[in-house]
Amino acid sequence: MRRPFHPAACLTLLLAAAVVPLLGQRPAAPRRNIVIFIADGLRHDSVNAQDTPALWRIRTEGVHFESSHSMFPTFTMANASAIATGHGLGDTGIYGNTILSGFAMFDTANFNQLPGTPLPFIENDEVLSDLDDHFGGNLMPYVTLLAAARAHGYRTATIGKLGPAAMLDLSAIAPVSKAFPLALPGPVIDDATGGGAGLALPQALSQMMSRQGVPIAAPTRSNGYDASSPFNNGLAGSYSTPGTLAANVIQQDWFAEVTTRFVLPFLSSDPASPFALAFWSRDPDGTQHNTGDSMQSLSPGINGPTSRAAVRNADRTLQRLMAWFDANPAIRDNTDIVVTSDHGVATISRNTIDRMGRTTAAESAKHDYVGTTGSVDTLKGTLPVGYLALDLAYDLQLDVFDPDTRVGDDRAFKRLRIGSSSNPTPVDKWEHPARGNALLASDIRQPNGSDARIIVAANGGSDLIYIPDRSPETLRRVVARLLTYDYVGGLFVDDGYGNIPGTLPLSAVGLIGASKLPRPAVVVAFKVFDLNPDNLLTAVQLSDTTYQDGQGMHGGFGRDSTFNNMAAIGPDFKRGLVDRAPVGNSDIAPTLAHLMGFELEPGGALRGRVLSEAVVGGRAADSPIVQYRRSTPADGKQTVVVFREFDGRQYFERGCFASVGTPDKDLCR
Repeated sequence: MRRPFHPAACLTLLLAAAVVPLLGQRPAAPRRNIVIFIADGLRHDSVNAQDTPALWRIRTEGVHFESSHSMFPTFTMANASAIATGHGLGDTGIYGNTILSGFAMFDTANFNQLPGTPLPFIENDEVLSDLDDHFGGNLMPYVTLLAAARAHGYRTATIGKLGPAAMLDLSAIAPVSKAFPLALPGPVIDDATGGGAGLALPQALSQMMSRQGVPIAAPTRSNGYDASSPFNNGLAGSYSTPGTLAANVIQQDWFAEVTTRFVLPFLSSDPASPFALAFWSRDPDGTQHNTGDSMQSLSPGINGPTSRAAVRNADRTLQRLMAWFDANPAIRDNTDIVVTSDHGVATISRNTIDRMGRTTAAESAKHDYVGTTGSVDTLKGTLPVGYLALDLAYDLQLDVFDPDTRVGDDRAFKRLRIGSSSNPTPVDKWEHPARGNALLASDIRQPNGSDARIIVAANGGSDLIYIPDRSPETLRRVVARLLTYDYVGGLFVDDGYGNIPGTLPLSAVGLIGASKLPRPAVVVAFKVFDLNPDNLLTAVQLSDTTYQDGQGMHGGFGRDSTFNNMAAIGPDFKRGLVDRAPVGNSDIAPTLAHLMGFELEPGGALRGRVLSEAVVGGRAADSPIVQYRRSTPADGKQTVVVFREFDGRQYFERGCFASVGTPDKDLCR
């Protein structure tokens, strides 16, 4: 049983065991403050002087990381784990937004929840807390930057989007007596703040907000409109109804107001204590997902006025933070700021598979589907949510069980109605998994799904496939089918299975390390193509998702998703530098720790680097050449990865299927 949380005890333990001081002289006082601003889903090429003046200011006046990289698979929580710890995904184990936990969530009755799915969507504070509890308070076996900063006397806060904001300070939300701790070592403020499933605000902060008439509960994404209004930012739409036409203005304004009126004054109130602040902006990502500008059309896709408004909304939030620092020049001049995005994004296609307009021939797209309400929600010709699991089940003659839907008194996983290759006569309308996740078997008895033959975690631009019994024969059968699916764009297989023709090993993309979580047997990247080969903003992504054609998604292995936006400014960063060396989200924590005067704990092979070329006094660096890694072929097809290597680290740009003999310069274009 975990003991009650005591900040002083935690501080002592961290100082003793979790952080190794730098050798040599420590930075002169005052120690630097640091700020990390993450604009979720912001594409590198969306930043310009007109739409994003605050981001543009940092890019042009500070350091512009011209060759920046998201971690693959390019999902929010995966990249949040890298930003939090400075480690790659093979070390953190956060391979996606939906992962296999290895147990039925909440089986310990944390938060008074009934046992649930073994495939949790982890953009949720209670889910993160329960996961961390199952792993003894050590889900990611590395101390986060914020926890390390506190161990060195820093005040900390993390604010913004539900899920990643808490991931940045994961140890702070570990449950006490099956509930959130009553007091946190630093504020964690997100969408759930002030609600029944939210983390507690510091009492002094909530009292101050109440006295000044600021709500202590975070607004929803509704913008004050009803659930069906196009101005409700939470409106995702459907195959017959457009999504939102408004950015996430009201909720984002609340986060910015709380930060500038209350949190920053609190953090900076003690001159003897520096601070570390992380702000995770939900926009533009949330609006790009839900955009209603391009219903069932690839153009304008996520390049319409609503998505552009979301980009401006994120920049306005950053402007408000920068204005606070400009009004407090002594603090500004002692603060290093890094801006990044967790990933890029592309327009979704659930039918068209290339820029020539060819459409999918997948079995899963040949049927109408009914959703959880019993009404049709996907029409023939469209890939349904869960299409990868449905096609594998059809071809391998397995039943599909939905881990997110329980039925009956025994709360068994729902068995879905579909056809199979041995019985091709289709039922009238097929059923799809509610979130795309699936357990494939003849029957499922175990609450953790461990008796499934195959488990699919649907994530969007990439899916994760687990084989619980690690059968080589099952793996070979799965890969043989995947190589034939016209929507698949690359395959990565656990190294333990040996060389599988047509695929590259997980280690080739940094997905094998010190993780405690179950490791996928296969990571499936779906196809990406650009409507205009010279413009990444026109990228289109096949996506296993509930979103529609014309809306936005990420997770794939195109440069559209890996090319995030990164820049930095402050007294320790060079001014007006265009850094052409490759950088990535796992480099942020070690760089900022270095500037704060300590190193993160050693260990793990997938550690990021200190971006010394961007720091005052650091040696300039050039961009290394592009390299290519190809698998052994299967029927003339091979998986390819395009990457750069610098300072012992590999930065992955693209991955795809290619025909044997394709010249390097034409790969993944």
